[in-house]
Amino acid sequence: MRTQREVTLPLAVQRDADAPLPDQLVSQLRTLLAQGVLRPGDVLPSTRALASHLGISRGSVVTAYDQLLAEGWFDGAAGRSTTVNPRLHEVHPEPSSPAPPGVEMPVARPPLIDLRPGQPMQSGVVGPAWRAAWRRAADAPVDVGLPALGWPPLRAAIADHLRRMRAVVRPPDEVAITAGGREGLALLLTATRARSVGVEDPGFPSLRRVLTGAGVDVRPLPVDAHGLVTATLPHDPPDLIVVTPSHQYPLGGSLPIDRRQQLLAWASARGVLVVEDDYDSELRYTSAPLPALTALDAAGRVALLGTFAKTLTPALATGYLVVPPQLVDAVTQARSHVGQPVNLVTQRAVADYLASGALGRHTQRMRNLYRRRRAQVVRALRDLPDVRVYPMDGGLHAVVEHDRPEASVIQALAERGVAVSALSDYWAGRGSRRGLVFGFGGPSDADLAAGLATIRDVLSSEDPVI
Repeated sequence: MRTQREVTLPLAVQRDADAPLPDQLVSQLRTLLAQGVLRPGDVLPSTRALASHLGISRGSVVTAYDQLLAEGWFDGAAGRSTTVNPRLHEVHPEPSSPAPPGVEMPVARPPLIDLRPGQPMQSGVVGPAWRAAWRRAADAPVDVGLPALGWPPLRAAIADHLRRMRAVVRPPDEVAITAGGREGLALLLTATRARSVGVEDPGFPSLRRVLTGAGVDVRPLPVDAHGLVTATLPHDPPDLIVVTPSHQYPLGGSLPIDRRQQLLAWASARGVLVVEDDYDSELRYTSAPLPALTALDAAGRVALLGTFAKTLTPALATGYLVVPPQLVDAVTQARSHVGQPVNLVTQRAVADYLASGALGRHTQRMRNLYRRRRAQVVRALRDLPDVRVYPMDGGLHAVVEHDRPEASVIQALAERGVAVSALSDYWAGRGSRRGLVFGFGGPSDADLAAGLATIRDVLSSEDPVI
């Protein structure tokens, strides 16, 4: 049970001022409310304690508290502490101090509906299996050494999960535990000492930032509706390329089998390591999840990056890296230098959750939910003129291309309280398309419906966003 703590109030009174002491307190307390120093639910000092602290009579404090209770700022009753009203924003939606003469106050914007991509629905994760996994993990002994590549039972559970769900048959010894996709990519860069990396264009801005931060030469590789264009792979190849063959991000294409084979042949002939980012692979709606590129790799040229951010929660900050046998020693050495970033309790809990089969059941439930939300997006936007909604065979986001000034559309949505991403932000090299990218996995049902209505209204409006 959460324990509430009193707030220390920065108050001061002047006995020789014209305003009575209770009025001074009321004015200062209103200012603290407006500034956000006092927030809904905060426990206030008792009238006796505050009076003693200020060196004034308790009656002055009681009068001030009573005034703010009557106005709805405070909440209290006999026998319990006085608090800032937990429903303060319903009673006083915009608590603020009066504007100085000649100063125009900013116009309040509507509450934010955050439709930026990359956010799954997390409320369904916590259940009996989840709680039990964490309880058992916390109760286990802590004086256990943690190998560089991670806790062996978790590595074994991930290897089994990948065998069943992604047709990837690899021993646990080739699995390393990471703190997510970006950390896994950084570990690979260290282990391989890569100086040049090819990336899909458009592609993940966050992964590109990992590469530029590491000082490597980033080379954009074009994609089309089916994913990476393997016919144009360079003859002078980079040391490493990062691809999303199961669900290209953000456009959503799935790499056909002939391109997968062409990519593997190209990588084998030129000694290039292919990093398969298995993004959103299990969240597929039009067919069963596709086999991973890694499952087709017979030459040891593919490393697999994966996380539990979309199927469980980004807050878990746990992922995995599956590497070819010849890279195990280099990855182990690189990991030994920086240490294991995921604590033992978390690794135990995830291993328990995986071994129980709960992840598979949870993923199926969420896939059904997201499939319904995907259909909701299509219904809301499909008949808009001059607007193209990209196919959503999987994943948690939608890509909408339109013929309007991109920045104006993004700004118009922001002014109406809806946050989305610009499609042009996903290109690293030349060329881009105008549009927006938004997520449909994380928001509440009400926020998603309101956000879709706003997007539809803005894209169909004839006013100045054009």
